[in-house]
Amino acid sequence: MAGLRPIKFRLLELFTDEKEHWNNEIVTQMQKEYNMNSNFGRDSINFDILELASGGMLKSVESKVDEDGVYKKGFLLHKYVITDFGKVRSSDACLEYV
Repeated sequence: MAGLRPIKFRLLELFTDEKEHWNNEIVTQMQKEYNMNSNFGRDSINFDILELASGGMLKSVESKVDEDGVYKKGFLLHKYVITDFGKVRSSDACLEYV
């Protein structure tokens, strides 16, 4: 993991494009980048997304039940977007906008 940003910084960076992203898509991308391919890695990354949302840097704009099992069958999928506060914090962390 040498040379990789801290996970929460990278998560926030992925949202700086100001587009809406489903948590399962972001988690899959992060698992590949950080070689965290276990269920524990998946859930840890998802928890980090939840922490960014609870801190006001991301907000959920849509949710649905994962009926197809693309993430975890029967669990909620959330679509998130960066907030104005998240933009300020990402700028403070010197993350570039796409």
